[in-house]
Amino acid sequence: MAIVSIDGVSMEISIALIDDLAVGDYVLVHVGYALAKIDPAEAKRTLELLQELGSAGLEIRS
Repeated sequence: MAIVSIDGVSMEISIALIDDLAVGDYVLVHVGYALAKIDPAEAKRTLELLQELGSAGLEIRS
């Protein structure tokens, strides 16, 4: 198990599906599970796109 944080929101997730994770790594998370480790550049690009969607007035629901 690990704690992840995005935009100040933290949650506990399972990391059982991924080997070789370290503090500070970026992961793709879905329904409480880390599915894949992603590189920092991809994580940055994804977060920027999500922020653009939010500022465009679109609502993302889970």
